[in-house]
Amino acid sequence: MKILLTGHNGFIGKNLLCYLETHTDFDIETYEYNKNIFPQVQGFDWVIHIGAISSTTERDLDKVMLQNVDFTTKLFDECKKYNVNLQYSSSASLYGKNTEFSEDSELDPITPYAFSKYLCERYHRLNQGTNIVHGFRYFNVYGNGEDNKGSQASPITQFRKQKKQNNVIKLFENSNNYYRDFVYIDDVCRIHLEFIKNVKTSGIYNIGTGSVYSFQEIADLICSNQEYIKMPEHLQRSYQNFTKADLNKLESTIGKQKWTKVEDFLRSQNIN
Repeated sequence: MKILLTGHNGFIGKNLLCYLETHTDFDIETYEYNKNIFPQVQGFDWVIHIGAISSTTERDLDKVMLQNVDFTTKLFDECKKYNVNLQYSSSASLYGKNTEFSEDSELDPITPYAFSKYLCERYHRLNQGTNIVHGFRYFNVYGNGEDNKGSQASPITQFRKQKKQNNVIKLFENSNNYYRDFVYIDDVCRIHLEFIKNVKTSGIYNIGTGSVYSFQEIADLICSNQEYIKMPEHLQRSYQNFTKADLNKLESTIGKQKWTKVEDFLRSQNIN
């Protein structure tokens, strides 16, 4: 099987490339975004499109539209034209401040990043061809390899780094009230491969665990020395207080899944 993977230098893309190379004998080629060179998809069995501006705080609308929307929709068209199957990354940020998280729930994309993902999903729904297209709404993906994400890294990675550097964790005030569905990167990669092998119909799916941890609970697992800071103003308007994947659609498609617990991941990293 021949696969083209975009975004292979990013956190998810890099892990997915390693996972596929380890668990399959696929012929994998990679592409990193270049505004002057568009990838040729003809001849591939699948395109896995992970590349995007992933910062939820990016405010340059033209940049987000160019890289996240224009590129993705053109890639969608090319895959449709040549009957190449496609997987693309979406995001739980589409749910915004809603409290329902099934794939057919009302959406509330507050940030430019979230709205770019909405536009790509909408294009998928309105322009589906005969090829297979899987859209994956990632919840809060964490794991090794997040270091280059800076402030966009998961709290799990940021707290681990803070403990290592200063033996103290800085938390937003009221962190016991911020809940996230944290999904381990290896589980995300496993779902991608499972769908390639076994799911022959198109659709949009949540990838999360269906369980939640508060930021306070995550901090308590990593370090008892903690300080509290105010949430920056630029985050307050769009900050999601709660996310929890509804897995009914995913599990009705590929069966009930076993998800890595944060405690088990931290234990594997020698974090008490």
